[in-house]
Amino acid sequence: MLTLRYARQTRAFLPFPSAAADTTAALLFSSLTTTQPCSLSSSYPFLPSSSSNPIPSNGSQFEIHRNDVVDYFREWFLSRKKPLYDRIFEILRTQDEPSLDSALSRFNLRLSESLILDVLKYGKEDVLSCLKFFDWAGRRQGFHHTRVTFNAIFRILSKAKLMSLMLDFLQTYMKKSYVHKVRYYNVLVIGYAVAGKSETALQLFGRMRFLGLDLDAFSYHVLMNSLVEQGHFDVVEIMAKEIRVRGFQDEVTHSIMVKSFCKRKEFERAMEYLRGLMQDDGVQLNGIAVATLVDALCQNNQFERAALLLEEFRRMGLVSMDHAYGVWIRDLVKAGNWDDALKFLKDKQAIEGYVPDVFKYNTLICRLLRENKIEQVYDLLVDMKEREILPDGVTMNAVLCFLCKAGRMDIAMDLYDLRADFGLSVNYMAYNYLINTLLGDVSIDEVYHVLRNSIEQGYLPGQKTLSLVADALCREGRLEKLKDLVLFALDQNIMPSNLTDGKFILTLCRDRRIGEGYLVHRLLNRLNKAPQKHTYMSLINGFTKLCKGDIAAELLIEMQEKGYQVSKKLVRDVIRCICKTDIPESQFLSLLQMQLAHHKSSPPVTYNIFIEGAGLAGKPELARKVYEMMIKNDIQPTLRSDILLLQSYLKSGKLAHALHLFRDCSTRRQKRKLWHTMIVGLCKAKKPELASQILDGMKANMITPSTECYEELIKAYCDLGQYHEAIDLVNDMTQIGRPISSFIGNTFLLHALRTRNVYNAWAYLSHKQNLTPACWMLGHVIGVFSGSVEVSPGDEELEKLIQQCFHMDIYTNNMLLRRLGMNGMDRACKFFGRLCEKGYAPNRWTYDIVAHGLAKDGRTAEARIWIEEMLRKGFDPTVHTKRLIFM
Repeated sequence: MLTLRYARQTRAFLPFPSAAADTTAALLFSSLTTTQPCSLSSSYPFLPSSSSNPIPSNGSQFEIHRNDVVDYFREWFLSRKKPLYDRIFEILRTQDEPSLDSALSRFNLRLSESLILDVLKYGKEDVLSCLKFFDWAGRRQGFHHTRVTFNAIFRILSKAKLMSLMLDFLQTYMKKSYVHKVRYYNVLVIGYAVAGKSETALQLFGRMRFLGLDLDAFSYHVLMNSLVEQGHFDVVEIMAKEIRVRGFQDEVTHSIMVKSFCKRKEFERAMEYLRGLMQDDGVQLNGIAVATLVDALCQNNQFERAALLLEEFRRMGLVSMDHAYGVWIRDLVKAGNWDDALKFLKDKQAIEGYVPDVFKYNTLICRLLRENKIEQVYDLLVDMKEREILPDGVTMNAVLCFLCKAGRMDIAMDLYDLRADFGLSVNYMAYNYLINTLLGDVSIDEVYHVLRNSIEQGYLPGQKTLSLVADALCREGRLEKLKDLVLFALDQNIMPSNLTDGKFILTLCRDRRIGEGYLVHRLLNRLNKAPQKHTYMSLINGFTKLCKGDIAAELLIEMQEKGYQVSKKLVRDVIRCICKTDIPESQFLSLLQMQLAHHKSSPPVTYNIFIEGAGLAGKPELARKVYEMMIKNDIQPTLRSDILLLQSYLKSGKLAHALHLFRDCSTRRQKRKLWHTMIVGLCKAKKPELASQILDGMKANMITPSTECYEELIKAYCDLGQYHEAIDLVNDMTQIGRPISSFIGNTFLLHALRTRNVYNAWAYLSHKQNLTPACWMLGHVIGVFSGSVEVSPGDEELEKLIQQCFHMDIYTNNMLLRRLGMNGMDRACKFFGRLCEKGYAPNRWTYDIVAHGLAKDGRTAEARIWIEEMLRKGFDPTVHTKRLIFM
């Protein structure tokens, strides 16, 4: 149940005049009764809505409100700053030893143990600067480091996990001028104990005893604690006895003993030990011992037992419970019982006035952030401010995370930009919150800026975060930034999955930045990050388009060595690219040898791919050389080898060589495909006369020509206007039972639209020779279609007439549409509708014919509607149609 305390907290939190604060507090009181953690602008009045209207030029309440909130946080964060210590650490970070000594001496510091401890605690995150300050202080005349200050620097090194540096420090510290022999072994024992080298510390302790020296109380306890941490429990009992004999036993000893029992999970013994101490009036005891036992019970999932213990010692009232309360709250939070932890905190605050330290607040806040309990986080931040708890780095980072989750990136980014003012070192969690929230709300440039800052501060983003940023950069086309990110990731060996799977390389290839994609590929290879198959294919295809055959060949071989299967098409494309460049013939043959080694089981296939590639590149001589190598290596050329070499001659216009090869091959094998290849090739070379001779020879050798042979020959004659020969071929074809194909019928209809000479040629032949019924029917269709025959059939009658001659396809329908458009576009549009009803899918030409015809009739507005529909379907109008409509 909410109380009026929330209103009081809000007044403390908001730097507004009292009347405004009262109003805001009332709004807060009512709004917090609903839980909307994802929309906090309504729940927390100090967070103005991000969807507010733009700020008026005369200055609005939104602008004032936002700035006041930023100033409020800034003021709270600045309260932790100590300007003197900031200046000290600035000098330590920026100056070398000679100038550092003089610069620090100007402060006239009155060095003492407490001052050294304060400075080290203040800058403990900057380990190197702490070491420099410690060394500088030790060299000041009149000051000597104590075992406590040594312990402080050792713990800073230990927490930073700089054990090697710490051991080097211990081994060389005798050379320092500020070391005193009487404390030499004490300091070494402390150092090795803190470093976790308790065996070495014990050896040094034994040497001390041999020399007649002994540890002081502080050093004994450090060593004893280290033995407990390292599990040397038998020695712990001996050490405890030594401490008692020397009269050093105090509350620290008891706390370490309780820890020792807990480490061994002897909880009953620990409880008896503590109860015994409570009953002894002369024993000093602090709350740390109780807190240690409570923590151990919680770590072993004995929360009920720990709760009873807390209550038992609270009732005794003989020891401060603050430490135990703090541990209890922390362990509840760790176990996920944050609700119980919050309730316990509020109860103890209300009843006993308990005030947790900043670390306990931080523990609760960070856990609640992970659970998305934003209202509770807000409450704790208010409570901290009200109780004048100085925020530390964790608190400040938690505030940034809180603002991100509250959807107030404007305030979060303002504080982020001001981080240098209050010495905020943004941590890993806050950077992740900032980056991930910015990805959804702000431009990618801002995201990249924050990411680069995090990297410069030494916080390496995780793979997931890097992947998200890389995806966003890819989508936005920010390839330069993405390239920098990739190079950094490769350098840190934290390459995200969407870059190692080739996504970035594919993006570069799509953007025609093949060279940069290749650079990233090489870097990935250097780090043994095996690229995927599609990455190789994308790079190879990119380099073949750029005619970089040498690199394409290198990638092809590398791809095969990685164990990937390569397609024949990919190999052929690489060969074709090599042949088109000025690469020496030796490299071409070298690639051939490598491919033969990869495909030992099927050498003819490999040879054929190289013959085909060279032929496609217009290098028949090279194709011939591969063909001859087959024969030289006792590999009999296959029919495909013959055909591929024949095609290479035909495509390059070397018809004499082609005819010579054909005669040679046709004497060895009577294969229809060989003749077919020759006829088609000659037709494409616009030599239908030679093709007709081959066709005659084919029939003389009792080989039936394929329909495609007739199709190509008829098309070649029609393209040259030699319609008599074309119709004669139709008659010849139909005589041997071949039907008229759609290709042949469409070819004649296309030319019939252009000229009446087609029909005239047919009419002439019909009087000279007997035409087959199929050929005669084709002539009739041509006559009607071209308008040579004086008859005006309806649309459906014309369709039926064509269908009696050959099978209609979309190409036929497009020509019929064009023919009907000549007699009026209304008729053509009706035919278009009927086509769609029949299930035909109109293509680009179907739409273009209608749009073009409407435009020619002056119906430009209607034509534009058709163009719009055409574009929606993904089709582009032809240049002629565009010019007619838009110019």
